[in-house]
Amino acid sequence: MTAYLSFFDKLDANNHKPTSPKSEFYNCIAWAAGEDQRWWQPDLGYFWPPGAPAGSDVDCLIGAFAAIGYVICGDGLQSPDVQKVALYSKPDKTWTHAARQLPSGKWTSKLGKHEDIEHDTPEAISGETYGSVHCYMARKAA
Repeated sequence: MTAYLSFFDKLDANNHKPTSPKSEFYNCIAWAAGEDQRWWQPDLGYFWPPGAPAGSDVDCLIGAFAAIGYVICGDGLQSPDVQKVALYSKPDKTWTHAARQLPSGKWTSKLGKHEDIEHDTPEAISGETYGSVHCYMARKAA
């Protein structure tokens, strides 16, 4: 059994697959932003987009993605020529995770220091660990 499955009660063999080995070089925020060479976190010693508000409130995470060209959108449905991300938070509005939509319409997440996975829906990783999707953001695909 893959170690991360114990943290996500909605994941099973039918709705996700690992797509990379474990890595401590980058986290879910970096991965959702399209990077795999640095850890994104609004703390000293890590990268955070210039001009983005720093903090644990989900509005700070929204600000980080806005700083790289994303705007809030209404849903996570696939749209041609649009890159979407799902931003997750706990009920107290503390941000926890970000996932990126793939061209196939599925989603990709970096699970902490564990693997990257491809999952069928944003809800597949919602629950106790990450909370739920707070909002979706979109930008023109590169």
